[in-house]
Amino acid sequence: MRFRLTPRETSFYDMFSASADNIVTGSKLLMELLGADSASRVEIAERMRAAEHAGDDATHAIFHQLNSSFITPFDREDIYNLASSLDDIMDFMEEAVDLVVLYQIDELPKGVEQQIEVLARAAELTAEAMPSLRTMDNLTEYWIEVNRLENQADQIHRKLLAQLFNGKYDAMDVLKLKQIVDVLEEAADAFEHVANTVETIAVKES
Repeated sequence: MRFRLTPRETSFYDMFSASADNIVTGSKLLMELLGADSASRVEIAERMRAAEHAGDDATHAIFHQLNSSFITPFDREDIYNLASSLDDIMDFMEEAVDLVVLYQIDELPKGVEQQIEVLARAAELTAEAMPSLRTMDNLTEYWIEVNRLENQADQIHRKLLAQLFNGKYDAMDVLKLKQIVDVLEEAADAFEHVANTVETIAVKES
């Protein structure tokens, strides 16, 4: 790690960790969605909306700290990108849950549970990685594994699309379900963006 003669604002580390922990909460709500009845899904959507608002608050706190800090622990652009990508994950997960409720989906296609399991694992890895930003130690395995998970998510997504277009579903249901699985795929992409940003930070700080 580079040796620095100037003090650094360290509260960013705690705020990134809080944001990532909130994403774990969101991923658990996604898991709850699987197999839940209509009434339970509405309640899950309300809790997910609250988690998404908490994520927004965490992101705004990071931006405020960024704008008011003279010295930052790493490049301002990287802080902004990391905070934005973490926020994107929560936005996509909340959108997926909201769409399931709004579209009154009775049964999600087989394979969606695999998408959500990938997101839950990526959330755990991301939350575990954020505290390591303080030292930049032991992060290589994190971004390698998240990239692997994103590749797995891509494969699951393609299989889901093939399933949706195999003639089993009517056209309106295809449109609704495709939007849901696409948003879940965007969440997986956002996890990869976070991992790529962490890798960029680590390389700069090495």
